[in-house]
Amino acid sequence: MKIALLHYSAPPVVGGVESVLEHHATLMANDGHQVHVIAGRGEQFDPRVPFMHVPLIDSRHSQVLSVKQELDKGMFPADFVELTAKIEGQLAELVSETDLLIAHNVCSLNKNLALTAALFNISRKNKKPQLVLWHHDLAWTTPRYQDELHPGHPWDLLKTAWQGVKQVVVSDMRQDELSGLMGLDKSDVTVIPNGVDVEKFFKLEEQTRSYVQKLDLMQASPLLLLPARITPRKNIEFALQVLAALRTRFSSAQIVVTGPLGPHNPANIKYFDRLRALRTTLGLSNAAHFLAELTDEYIPDAVISDFYRLADALLFPSQEEGFGIPILEAGFAGLPVFCSDIPPLKKLGGEFVNYFSPDENHETVAKRVADHFSASPIFGLRASVRLHYTWERVYKTGIVPLLKG
Repeated sequence: MKIALLHYSAPPVVGGVESVLEHHATLMANDGHQVHVIAGRGEQFDPRVPFMHVPLIDSRHSQVLSVKQELDKGMFPADFVELTAKIEGQLAELVSETDLLIAHNVCSLNKNLALTAALFNISRKNKKPQLVLWHHDLAWTTPRYQDELHPGHPWDLLKTAWQGVKQVVVSDMRQDELSGLMGLDKSDVTVIPNGVDVEKFFKLEEQTRSYVQKLDLMQASPLLLLPARITPRKNIEFALQVLAALRTRFSSAQIVVTGPLGPHNPANIKYFDRLRALRTTLGLSNAAHFLAELTDEYIPDAVISDFYRLADALLFPSQEEGFGIPILEAGFAGLPVFCSDIPPLKKLGGEFVNYFSPDENHETVAKRVADHFSASPIFGLRASVRLHYTWERVYKTGIVPLLKG
């Protein structure tokens, strides 16, 4: 599909809508669409996404500001019609072969009403492109804009339901406001929220990104971390049993075991085989992940650090440790810790971690872990963001249906 994204400005101009536009363009390009950006300021930010510079779209263009100064006083500028026609002509040429034109905020704010009017004219005269009005803010429902708005044309364009366009807002509150303002059924206003770029937010290594995507870890809730070599003294089978019991209450719970096989004992290979057989028996094939199955190479410390940021808790059931670095690392990362009560770990964790005997009933430990997550608002919010508000999730559940519809 050929898609154009329109706003007053685009990256590297800094702004909330500009950031959203960049993410939308990137996600659409990743999905195989032909995307271009039209804006009055900005530059090309992705080699796959052409940037089309139309100066008169800019809310800060001198001619636009001159017209706005009169409009804000309730006067209809003598050159408004001419400016509208000029913008309309430039836009119509740029989008003549476009299937979908998504206009961000320019038909809900009064920053450039000549642009708004130009888009209205294009929507009335042409069957293509399909116009999507994507509203982040609404001038007519925001007190600070009221002195700049007046009865009649062109101000009424911001509160009129245009025929044949799709209306999108970023929140339920905006849906209520827009449907009330324009007399629309709420079902005629699609809510597609903004998202979080997990990879950029956590500055994830490329190798980590690959693992996250391959293992679908963004669907984990909660995600447990066991940073240990695959050797019997690490008691990994106990962690698998705890996970299986935990999933009776948290069906999306997963665990990542980051370490390779222990290098000094050939028996570790047989131990790994037993762990994988136990994983199958417990029904954890898509929930218990051994990075040793994905690579034979050394995993850099930076990648391991990424998993501390992604995880919701450290589960460390070792039967024997000389020290216990993961306890310290979890402390730095702000992770809750569930670990065995052997002396070295108790010395490191003190009163700040949750202990259990490495021989304790795994269901008892799982209940303790589940009770923690059930009562934790921090985990609740993390899980909600991860499951509903990553950009990939927003694209899949909101934007893709919009494009297909």
